[in-house]
Amino acid sequence: MVGDYFQDDPGNNFKRMLAAELLISGDPEISARQQRAFRLAGTYASGCLEDMNAAQAVIRDLIGSPGDDAHIRPPIFVDCGSNTAIGEGSFVSYSLTALEVAPISIGKKCQIGPNVQLLTPTHPVDPQLRMDKLEAAKPIAIHDSVWLGGGTMVLPGVTTGENTVVSVGAVMSRDLPPYVVAVGVPAEVTRTVWS
Repeated sequence: MVGDYFQDDPGNNFKRMLAAELLISGDPEISARQQRAFRLAGTYASGCLEDMNAAQAVIRDLIGSPGDDAHIRPPIFVDCGSNTAIGEGSFVSYSLTALEVAPISIGKKCQIGPNVQLLTPTHPVDPQLRMDKLEAAKPIAIHDSVWLGGGTMVLPGVTTGENTVVSVGAVMSRDLPPYVVAVGVPAEVTRTVWS
């Protein structure tokens, strides 16, 4: 039974989410935060059509930590927003999906192409646990001056070293070192980048 998993645990699912621990999805507190994020993301997208300065105030409310001079083009899709950090001077193109059940950090002066997916959630292999709505997550870290090409997908727990370039449509299923170019599914290093 779903309610029995954490009966002896005084914590709550939102705190478990922030700690990247196993949790029950659909928790009322998490759902309320997600609804707030949906609303703010919609306000941001429509606000950019009217007044970019006013829209920037909305993105600061939506994203947990947008750095100075970070530019984020709408639409943006997040779980709660508060578990995402985007560094100073980074550029995020259209349609970023950041499922930040665990923290997502994007460093300074990064270039994030259109339709990039940053996916932290993981689900149990055991079907009963999935049916009982249990999930967990692993954080994603994109270090400074990384370029993720359009359509790149970053899987749970992956870290990208600084100054790395990931080609269009690549799937990052494991960590990438700094100063490399990676392509393919799964993303493989093809060469280094000169510093």
